[in-house]
Amino acid sequence: MPKKINWVTMHPFDSLFEQCKTLKVGVVGDVMLDAYMWGNTERISPEAPVPVVALNKKEYRLGGAGNVAWNLVAMGATAFIVSAVGSDENGEKLTALLQESAIKTDYLSISAGRITTTKTRIISRNQQMMRLDEEQTDELCPEAEALFIDQINSFIQKEQPDILIFEDYNKGVLTANVIKRTIELCKAAGILTASDPKRRNFLAYEGVDLFKPNLKEVREGLSLTEMDVSKASLMNMHDLLFQKMNHTISLITLSEKGIFYHDGSSSDIIPAHFRNIADVSGAGDTVIAVAALMQRISGNAKLAAGIANLAGGIVCESVGTVAIDRDRLLHTCKNLIVS
Repeated sequence: MPKKINWVTMHPFDSLFEQCKTLKVGVVGDVMLDAYMWGNTERISPEAPVPVVALNKKEYRLGGAGNVAWNLVAMGATAFIVSAVGSDENGEKLTALLQESAIKTDYLSISAGRITTTKTRIISRNQQMMRLDEEQTDELCPEAEALFIDQINSFIQKEQPDILIFEDYNKGVLTANVIKRTIELCKAAGILTASDPKRRNFLAYEGVDLFKPNLKEVREGLSLTEMDVSKASLMNMHDLLFQKMNHTISLITLSEKGIFYHDGSSSDIIPAHFRNIADVSGAGDTVIAVAALMQRISGNAKLAAGIANLAGGIVCESVGTVAIDRDRLLHTCKNLIVS
């Protein structure tokens, strides 16, 4: 039985989770389609030393920024996608999936010059055999970049969101200029900003409120050599990040070791709880979605990190990208986090 964690908070969990329904969130960045092909493997191909997968099911799910928005909706929030898809069949499938999942697509544009990012996973016996990627990673041209910034500004002015989440997968939608201008717009409007970065624009999120890389991304982004996962080392990482970015909260995911947070005045490593891990795909999307909601509601970085840590672990028990089960997360919080 996992050890219970004694945290004093001002918000009972029922109230915390209920308040998610009052929040409006924009997810800006790389939206993608996750395709799954399920089948059985019983023999090796006579043409090459590879397994033959007899397909019996195809499934499409939301990936990237779409998965973040899906998790936000699952928690009860209103979520908008601010992004672009290609003028292609996969773009149509992705847009339909977003709308079926109650995600607002008012600020999702169609770009004739780009293709829709699609990741196709071939799975047999609950194991991924291969992944095929269709993508375009060049950055937006100056004209498209200016239009996208206008699109973000229009979203902020018309919808007045509580939170804006940057979901960066290095697919070209988020440029350094888009990031800078969007943070400026959000600060002027009093909007909480959260970022799930990748290497290309890792240090471009200057002034963001909540910065959530994983440990590998921090090491790459800061050009660090291998470091032990100790509180002292992680505090040093936060200090290096803060010197470059002047952000508010660091939230560094540590895979099976849990999550580290630092809010400028307090910090800690919150350990992961034992899980039967099936697939880590999309866990980071769940973590950023839940952490941003809880930070906005409670203003308590430790509480936000703890709940997000539990949420990330729960979704790892399912194969493929899935949205968090709100009721299960609420039940888990009540059992493992004692107020």
